Amino acid sequence: MAHRKELMSSLVANLILQDRITTTLPKAKQARRDAEKMVTLARKGTLAARRLAASRLRSPAAVKKLFDAVVPAMDGRPGGYTRIIKTGTRRGDAAEMAILEWVAAPKAAPAAEPAAEPAQA
Repeated sequence: MAHRKELMSSLVANLILQDRITTTLPKAKQARRDAEKMVTLARKGTLAARRLAASRLRSPAAVKKLFDAVVPAMDGRPGGYTRIIKTGTRRGDAAEMAILEWVAAPKAAPAAEPAAEPAQA
């Protein structure tokens, strides 16, 4: 059970960081459930939600991108944050493959604006 939990945590963290992942269809369906729950949690925006996301994702970079880029891109959307695109079967073992991606592509987090220089008189 712990292996499955770690696998899903890793898939969701990589989806957040890479914006799309390619995996088998059953893994994509489960990762979709977990990713949508993470976005719903992150939409609260509280410190408790951030800590809960950090404990589940175990990747500080993924937590930062989730709160700073993914959630603002999903603003106003009541659910259905991801899509699964079937890509056919894998050559080696004929496993059904799929791409899991965000419906609205997250924009890069805005960089801090440099302080404006005072006007010369």
